[in-house]
Amino acid sequence: MKKVERSELLNLGEYEQIRQRFLSRIIADKRNRRLAVSDEVTAVFENHDTILFQIQEMLRTERITKENAILHELETYNELIPDAGELSATMFIEIPDAAVRERRLGELAGLESCIALELFGVTIAARNETRGVLPDRTTAVHYLKFALEAKLGARLAAAAKENASGVMFFVLQHPRIRARKEFPAATMSSLVEDLTD
Repeated sequence: MKKVERSELLNLGEYEQIRQRFLSRIIADKRNRRLAVSDEVTAVFENHDTILFQIQEMLRTERITKENAILHELETYNELIPDAGELSATMFIEIPDAAVRERRLGELAGLESCIALELFGVTIAARNETRGVLPDRTTAVHYLKFALEAKLGARLAAAAKENASGVMFFVLQHPRIRARKEFPAATMSSLVEDLTD
């Protein structure tokens, strides 16, 4: 999938003029890219446009205008874009209560090595791209990549086209949290585009 290029980034003034339209489009696109894995965990599958949006929002929020800082954000976020034959997800542990969240992050230490996709019965372990993982706790945000063999990608495309069910699942296999959430057909269709970009 194509990385975000420097020429695509708008300056702060230009971005403000188109932000509301861009935000509306990204929110609509993310509906089919978001999966509630459990009552505490959500995954959003990233692509070129979701990352372009994240970069523009970071530049806006942090008021970043210096070229070297812009290039740093571009390089950092581009790492989240999937390569050929990959899916990329940002996984969030979403617990509103701060005290409960802190306790759960400790209980879920090692979660990053317990995440997988299951596709046609084949388990595809997540490759953890999260920086700064600690041994005694997990993080609230995880950056994950899943490498799919071409044959599995082709089967997924065919299944998505037929609106098949029971094909693809997001799996958490941690002693303190277990989940196996099926992907809806609309989400599978959106992810097939990632594999063919």
